[in-house]
Amino acid sequence: MLAEFGSGQVLWSIVWFTLFFIWIWLLVAIFSDIFRSSDLSGWGKALWSIFVIFMPYLGVFVYLIARGHKMQEHAVEAAQAQEAAMRTYVQSVSGGGSAAEEIARLADLKDKGVISQAEFDAAKAKALG
Repeated sequence: MLAEFGSGQVLWSIVWFTLFFIWIWLLVAIFSDIFRSSDLSGWGKALWSIFVIFMPYLGVFVYLIARGHKMQEHAVEAAQAQEAAMRTYVQSVSGGGSAAEEIARLADLKDKGVISQAEFDAAKAKALG
């Protein structure tokens, strides 16, 4: 048994394992794209899922040909949404901006007559301290 397992067989095993790993990754990517697609109806998602499950090779290749361009668009939308959520979180944690921006906003409100001089001074002290 050990004598039959030469270096060529090890190379082929590595190649097949790599191809199997790529195939699993491709299936996960396609199913995640199917279920995050807002342009597909529920029936469309169900039909694509059934097609990919029961005829995996043909289903994957047809999906990549028919909707491959949409996969990139969905990935970009997801990345933009994640970046916007991160920016919102960072701004909420950091207080929303610098003290200079807050004082400039308060000065604008004072100039428009929305807040009084005393309210401006109190808010300015809060922004600075």
